[in-house]
Amino acid sequence: MFGLETHLLLLLFLCLLAACAFEFVNGFHDTANAVATVIYTNTLRPWVAVVWSAFWNFIGVFAGGIGVAMGIVYLLPVEALIDQNIYHGIAMIGALLLSAILWNLGTWYYGLPSSSSHTLIGSILGVGVAFSLLPDNTSGAAVNWDEAIKTGLSLIVSPFLGFTLTVFLMFILKRFVKNKAIFRQPHKRKPPPLWIRLILILTCTLVSFFHGSNDGQKGVGLVMLILIGIVPSFFALDSNKNPIVIQASLTQVEQVINRIDTASLSKNDMEIVTKMKDRASDLNTLFAPINTIEGLPKKSRFLIRRDILLLAKGSENILSSPGIALSQLDRSTLKENISTLRSFTDYAPDWVILMIAMSLGCGTMIGWKRIVKTIGEKIGKEHLTYAQGASAELMAAGVIGFSTFIFKLPVSTTHILSSGIAGSMVANKGIRNLNPATIRNIALAWVLTLPVSMFLAGTLFLIFRWAI
Repeated sequence: MFGLETHLLLLLFLCLLAACAFEFVNGFHDTANAVATVIYTNTLRPWVAVVWSAFWNFIGVFAGGIGVAMGIVYLLPVEALIDQNIYHGIAMIGALLLSAILWNLGTWYYGLPSSSSHTLIGSILGVGVAFSLLPDNTSGAAVNWDEAIKTGLSLIVSPFLGFTLTVFLMFILKRFVKNKAIFRQPHKRKPPPLWIRLILILTCTLVSFFHGSNDGQKGVGLVMLILIGIVPSFFALDSNKNPIVIQASLTQVEQVINRIDTASLSKNDMEIVTKMKDRASDLNTLFAPINTIEGLPKKSRFLIRRDILLLAKGSENILSSPGIALSQLDRSTLKENISTLRSFTDYAPDWVILMIAMSLGCGTMIGWKRIVKTIGEKIGKEHLTYAQGASAELMAAGVIGFSTFIFKLPVSTTHILSSGIAGSMVANKGIRNLNPATIRNIALAWVLTLPVSMFLAGTLFLIFRWAI
């Protein structure tokens, strides 16, 4: 299998197992966000709630696409980190996986709703920063800071949206809903009225589905990092694609570039156009005699992947440069064909998505009790009401859904929902209704997650590289 020695196959298996463990931990760490209200309000029995949530998490992974997954992959420009030593790839993967799992387990143990997203992204950035410190780093920056800034902004802005929108929705409910049953605290043993139960089940379902669609993709991206880092010959390109399509797109890209008037270009723009022209020509020549991806030399596939990504980056520079004149038709042609080329690099096999969906779904069915208590009873000074739970979950589902399907950015389900619960408490009786001790602990976990996971991953990576 993969033409690897037995001990390397074992290491690959352990890395994939660790990725599944991360997604499993993510499931039971974050599942309370979806089931807290339905369990806490006696809308559903705990075992029914977690199985229901696990099912919709599973469906969400398959429905979410791979936009967020590729955002995770491109946080760490693996093309810059991988060399001929396969153990260096294993050191990279092992460090970020181990640090992410350790921090997730630690915060779960203490019942703190910290973010698996922050943990994973912090670990990835930590490995990249650590790599840039190595003396054998000749490629410069080992973090895609443009992608990291976009991701960071989405993680920062989304909780504020959850808080603000929940406050707004609570005010609307108070203004227009005449039946005050929805604003009462749940009875300890009795279920709520049927119409309230249906609303809470719906919001639980939506949060579970969108959690799977966003957080599941993070696991998919993590597995793709493992496969590209350890066995790039087999996973650098999508082997199910038709190389004739690649050649046709490369020809179109070449034709567009050749139509650029180079007479008045600046030195920088001329360099961009020349590199694009050479790279497209070389790739076109390489693919000309190939009928299947399997026909490409295994050792060349990772380099081909890198060249396609560089070609895509070059096209972005051409399209954004005010000094390079292109007709609207040529711009559309370039974008369309670059998108086709990226479909050969931006993919995930079905078995990877299934593996992550099962890991997340199984993790969802255990471990929920600690964080449910924090969300239901400790964020505010009073217990969660039906309206507060439904408002927070509805807003969380909306923010996560837009982030996944519109912006294709990773967000933290934990942070959004916890902020929504806090917003519902503030909307009810003002800021004095928040529990300072719990808010302080949650905020501390939020603030520490990124730097601690970065430090852990970076330190482990340097230790692993030193040990190899």
